[in-house]
Amino acid sequence: MNFAVKKVMAGIFASGLVFGALVSHGQMINGAGASFPAPAYQKWIAAYSKETGEKINYQSVGSGAGIAQIKAKTVDFGASDEPLTKEAQDKDGLFQFPMLMGAIVMVVNVPGVEAGKLKLSGELVADIFLENVKKWNDPTIVSLNPDLKLPDMDIIVVHRADASGTTWNFTNYLAKVSKAWEKGPGCANQIAWPCGLGGYTNAGVAQNVKKQRGSIGYVESAYAFENKMAYTQMKNADGKFVMPEVSSFQAAASNADWSKAPGLYMVLTNQPGDKSWPMMAATYIIIYKEQKDAATAAKILKFFDWAYSKGTPIASKLDYIPMPENVTDLVKKSWKSEIKAGGKPVVQ
Repeated sequence: MNFAVKKVMAGIFASGLVFGALVSHGQMINGAGASFPAPAYQKWIAAYSKETGEKINYQSVGSGAGIAQIKAKTVDFGASDEPLTKEAQDKDGLFQFPMLMGAIVMVVNVPGVEAGKLKLSGELVADIFLENVKKWNDPTIVSLNPDLKLPDMDIIVVHRADASGTTWNFTNYLAKVSKAWEKGPGCANQIAWPCGLGGYTNAGVAQNVKKQRGSIGYVESAYAFENKMAYTQMKNADGKFVMPEVSSFQAAASNADWSKAPGLYMVLTNQPGDKSWPMMAATYIIIYKEQKDAATAAKILKFFDWAYSKGTPIASKLDYIPMPENVTDLVKKSWKSEIKAGGKPVVQ
């Protein structure tokens, strides 16, 4: 690359990253996967396309499908809320990096119960999903909510029907707080549910809960807030009941030390702290270390670099927690050493 080209490319980003190939407009970049971050990704894509004219398509199909599609090389990038271990990444020649942190919240459709009024613990949620607690006026629920008038109504569990990173993080949390859950269904992105109705993606679970009286489900916080659903308080690892809000999300996220995470593998559930929200998750982008086309690879990384630097206000409005600067710096440094095309670094 001659000096003139380097000068042009150096001006692309305020971050100073230089990409190994000039990027032409017109070619569509395709991604697929997690529905957890989809509200942010779709708004990022719209803003980025308006600013740059670049075309990016993202399909919210669930983390399991996103991992399957990137492995099959039918998309340019996959997205997953279930982190891949470094061993799993190395096995398939993949590289993952975190884009956002967000919260999983419990949502209910119970007559007379407004958003933020119902209190639940992780153990109680596990018992509900194990079908050990079947009525909304069960003594274990009433004992946590003496001021609420809870109906004599059957509890209808709503869960994910697809392979889901949200499910992986949700069941990871339940396995940490409930021995019965740990020994039973366990932690996975798709499990044999003891009971309930299935919905595809976060949007499907949210819609099922909205339609079904007496229901309870788990969704990413943006889906709960955007759909004006009745979310619950949760008892955290320090025994405090906390609301799902930015301050409690930030409190939980602040404990993460990404510099000590091999392959940037991080699980954020049940973090300590009086103000910490217990069901947090990071969401990841997955790409191949060796890229077939340098220009396409440059376009992919250019978009995510823009998201790190300019996407924070968009993500924050949706109550996601942006990655801190020390983490994004770590990711960008990793791009330089890990992502190559024809054996040459895409980012210089």
